[in-house]
Amino acid sequence: MTYELQEFALDLRKSTAPSNYIWVNSGFSTAAPLAHTVMGVNGWFSPPFAARDSVLHVQITADGHVIEDTGNLGKGDCGLLFAGAEWRPDRIARKGTYHYYVNDQLLSLALESELTPLSDQAGFVLSVRVKNRTQRKLDVTLTPKLMPGCPNRVPLDEWDFVFPRQGEPAQLLEDSVWENEAVRLTLLADTPDSVPLQPNEERIVRFAAVVTPKGEAVSGASDLAAWVKATEAFWQQRLDAANRHVPTLRSDIPGLEDYYRRSLISGMVCLWYKPELAMQPFPAVAGMEGAGVCVYPWDVGGYAGKAINLLLGKDKSIELARLMAVGGIDRHSRFSPSGKGLDGVYSYSLWSFYNLMWCVTTQHGPITEMFPLLKEMLLKDEERLPHRGELLDYGDQRQLLEMRTAAHQHVVSSPNAERAWCYDRLADLADHLGEEGAAEWRDKAERIRAAIREQLWDADKGWFKCIYPDEHIEYVYTIQAFDSLRMGVCTPEMEAALLSHLREGAFLGEYGVSSISAEDELHYELNDPDWSGGGSYTGEAPVLAHTLWEIQKPEQAWDVLKRLFWMGKQLPYYPQEHYSDRPMAPAHKRANIVAGLAGVEAVLFGMAGLEPRLNGELWVSPQPPAEGSVSITGYPHRGQRVDVHMSPGMCRIVCDGQTVYEGAPQSVLACQGNQ
Repeated sequence: MTYELQEFALDLRKSTAPSNYIWVNSGFSTAAPLAHTVMGVNGWFSPPFAARDSVLHVQITADGHVIEDTGNLGKGDCGLLFAGAEWRPDRIARKGTYHYYVNDQLLSLALESELTPLSDQAGFVLSVRVKNRTQRKLDVTLTPKLMPGCPNRVPLDEWDFVFPRQGEPAQLLEDSVWENEAVRLTLLADTPDSVPLQPNEERIVRFAAVVTPKGEAVSGASDLAAWVKATEAFWQQRLDAANRHVPTLRSDIPGLEDYYRRSLISGMVCLWYKPELAMQPFPAVAGMEGAGVCVYPWDVGGYAGKAINLLLGKDKSIELARLMAVGGIDRHSRFSPSGKGLDGVYSYSLWSFYNLMWCVTTQHGPITEMFPLLKEMLLKDEERLPHRGELLDYGDQRQLLEMRTAAHQHVVSSPNAERAWCYDRLADLADHLGEEGAAEWRDKAERIRAAIREQLWDADKGWFKCIYPDEHIEYVYTIQAFDSLRMGVCTPEMEAALLSHLREGAFLGEYGVSSISAEDELHYELNDPDWSGGGSYTGEAPVLAHTLWEIQKPEQAWDVLKRLFWMGKQLPYYPQEHYSDRPMAPAHKRANIVAGLAGVEAVLFGMAGLEPRLNGELWVSPQPPAEGSVSITGYPHRGQRVDVHMSPGMCRIVCDGQTVYEGAPQSVLACQGNQ
C-alpha cells in the first residue's frame, strides 16, 4: 500500500504549469530543462552555488549534417523536434525526433534524454539516448555547448525568498572549464565525441556540469552513470522514509489520490539535505528554481504544522522549532539556510510556532523544555505591539497580508483570534506539566475572543471590521476571516453569516477559492492572486476545507477541496499560488511551496478526523464524502499504526491490525499511545 517513485510521475503534456516552473530537485541540487528542447538545460542551483543563467545546449551532427536542438518553432528543417516530457521526482525525461530528407537521403534519429540533478555534487547529469532509425550506418556526434553565464557562490546568510545574486561573467580557463572570481564551472562527458551507429542501433551519451569553488576541481570519480543511480537511490530512500511517517491514501474518487500524492511531494521537494545548511533536511519554503531557499514559519508551521511534523519526525521537528527560536522568530519573518533571521517580525509567526509545537506535543508527547520559550514568546507580543483594550494592533501590510490596497491592517480578527488560541494551548500545557498560570491564560483567551466579537464583528454586514489607529474602518472580505472559525471566536450566528459568503461568484471559483471575494470591489484585483483576489496562496483552500471539517461542515469542506483536484492532474508539485477561475498559476511567483502539504493535512486531520491529544490518546472522527471510498493506512501514533477506511455513511478504524470500530461515522478512541 506504500507509494512507489513512479506514482509521482507526470506527463508534462498535461501540465498547465508555466514553463519556468518546471524544475527537478535531488535535495542537493536543482536543474531546469530548457523549454521546447530535448536536451537543453537552463540553469541550476545548489546552495551556496547559483548558476541561474548558465545554459547547456547539445548539437547533433549526423553524417556531416548539423541538427540543432533549439526549440525552433518554424517550418521545414527546424532541427530536433521536441516530442514530449515526463517529470518524476528524481529526473525529467524528454524525447524528440529528427526525420527529414537531407541530400536526397532520409535522415532519421530518435532521441531521449534524462536530466538528473546530483545528490552529492552541485550540478546535474544529462543522459542522452540516440537511435539510428535509418537503414545505413551513421556517424553521429553529440557536441555540448555550455554558455556559463554569471555563476556565483552566495553566502548562505543571503539566500532568501528572491533569487540569489549573480556573479561576474565566467571566462574559459581551459578546455571545458570556466571560472570567475567566485566559482569554477566544469563540463564533463563520458564518451568520445563521435558515436558510430549501425542501422537501428542506439547509444547512451552522458554529460555533466558541476560548480565548485574557484580553483577546485570536481571531486570524486566522474562515473556519470553512477551519479545518476545515486540520485535515484537517494530519492527512493527519502520516499521509503516518507512511507513510514506519512499515511498512504487510496481511493476510487476521481482526482483525490492524485491531489493527495502531489500534496505530499510538494513538501518533499522543499527538503534540502546539504551538510552546510543549518539543519538536515532543511525545510525551505520553496526553492525549486533557486528562490525561496529559506524557512518561513507561517508556511512550515502554520499551514502545514501537522504534516511537516509527520514528514520530519519528532527530533527534526524540534530541531526546526529551535532553529526558529535561536534565529529570533520574535524579530524576523524567516530564516536563511544558515539559520540567520531575515527581514522584520511577522504577525503570523507566533501562531505558526505555537501550532508547530502543539503538533509535535500531541503527536509525540510534551517537550518540557520548550514551555518557558512558548510562554516568553506570547508575552513578548503583548509588550511589543500597541493595545486596543484586549486586542493588539498588528501594524501595516508588511506585518500582515501584503495586500496592495488599504485593507487588512492594524486591529484585525486574525491574528488576534490565533493569539487567543495560543493562550488556550499554553494553559493546556501548564495544566499537563503542573505549571502555574493556566486559569489566568484561559481567562485571557476568552477576553480576547469577547473583544473580537464586541469590537470587530459587524452583525449587519456579517463580517469583521479592521480598525486603524485613526479609527478608520475597513471591511475586507478576505479568506483570512474564515480562520476565526477554528479559534473559538464565532457564535452560531457569526458562523452562519461568515459561511453565507462562501459561494460561487464571491469566494468560490471553479478551480479553487479567491483570497478576496470577487464581490469586494474595493480590494479585489487579478494581478496578485495570493492575497488580493482571483486566486489564492496554495495553502489557503485546503486550510479552509480543513476548517470546515473541524466545525462539522463536511459537505462544504468537500466542495472546497475537490475544486483543487485539477492540481493533482496537471502540476508536478504545487506552486506558491494559483488562480481560482482557470486551472493555471501566475508565472511571476515561486514555482513550488511547502504549504502545498496543507492538502495532506486537510485530508488526514479534517476528513479522516485524526486527533492526537496531549494525554497520548488518538481520537478519530471521520467525515467521509458522499461519494466513493477512501482508505488511509499507516498513520503512526506513539508506537502504533492506525488505518481509517471510509465510505458514505460508514467507517472502519483499525489499530495495529485490529478493528477498533466499524459502523456509522462517529468520534472513536482509536488507541492510547505506547510511548
